[in-house]
Amino acid sequence: MAVINRIADFAPEMTEWRRHLHRMPELGFNCHNTAAFVVEKLQEFGVDEIHQGIATSGVVAIIKGQGRGPVIGLRADMDALPIKEATGADYASEVEGAMHACGHDGHTTMLLGAAKYLAETRNFAGKVALIFQPAEEDGGGAGVMVKEGIMDRFKIERVFALHNAPNVPVGQFVTTPGPIMAAVDTFTINVQGKGGHAAQPHNCVDPVVAACGIVTAIQTIISRNHHALNDLVVSVTQIHTGSAENIIPDSAYINGTVRSFDPEDQDMVERRLNEIVRGQAIAYGVEADLVYFRDYPPTVNDAAQTAFAAGVARQVVGDANVDDTIDREMGAEDFAYMLQARPGSYLFLGQGDGPVCHHPAFDFNDEIAPIGASYFARLVETGQPRK
Repeated sequence: MAVINRIADFAPEMTEWRRHLHRMPELGFNCHNTAAFVVEKLQEFGVDEIHQGIATSGVVAIIKGQGRGPVIGLRADMDALPIKEATGADYASEVEGAMHACGHDGHTTMLLGAAKYLAETRNFAGKVALIFQPAEEDGGGAGVMVKEGIMDRFKIERVFALHNAPNVPVGQFVTTPGPIMAAVDTFTINVQGKGGHAAQPHNCVDPVVAACGIVTAIQTIISRNHHALNDLVVSVTQIHTGSAENIIPDSAYINGTVRSFDPEDQDMVERRLNEIVRGQAIAYGVEADLVYFRDYPPTVNDAAQTAFAAGVARQVVGDANVDDTIDREMGAEDFAYMLQARPGSYLFLGQGDGPVCHHPAFDFNDEIAPIGASYFARLVETGQPRK
């Protein structure tokens, strides 16, 4: 693999950075300590500008190249997940109930590695904007940064991001042009009945039976309303009700997620959920209300920028280790908002066998950090060569 020699030289430092970040996970927009560490390192590297407090704790740093040229954006997410860690690592999370279970500590480290190299060499024209983003997992930090004007403020013309991929061979890049990840919507249903003694159901209006009926009916949305060859997921993920075996409760709560690529599918699912909730409420004599929230849009890679990014990846890991024709997946990613604002591409970088993201035993593989940093650096040097 053609990892940049200089980046390979400071790979042990990158491991130290990553494990330091792993010990101090932060959630949502409250990535202040992580951002402070990022800023400290960027100042050490001698970047030209550091802009803080974007989307609460986000950071954008500018490195100027040699000569006039465009601005390319590189993004890394910084936030962790509300999961109790089970890795057993000696650098495990020191924050109770939070951990880097998706590898954002590694993403931040890879972008810092690229920053160190690019600030030293400046073997490119124009500028690079390093985007360190909070709240990818929950809150849509990418969308907030876009709304706060980073694309126009820093004159970013195209933007790229990278995510680790468990159970993909170490150092293998995978991506695809067009949609690569789905839109994500969330629905909640509150069912209100009349509670009482379980031995006297005739004096109650049972929300448990109604909730079961609603969940069963939801299973028909895809099987009876949607073309079988199109990608769509509707999953009920939570049902909460009751407190004891001899009490019929007053209420029940249902929660779920919808993953799609077509706005018409989103419209259909929302319409059918409303119809099902209204109809089942009448059938079971309860009151029920639906709240349907459209969250992250689909992540759509620009075809030309994906071809460019895959070509850069081949420079780093060779032709055999790049697949730019993978199937799209039903996970979601708020980098979608940046791709709506500017053309660009989102790639995955294999980190080998192990627990999947969002698992309490997941850990980022430090072996791939120099590969990702080299990819980020080569994006800039290849895309904006010195005149």
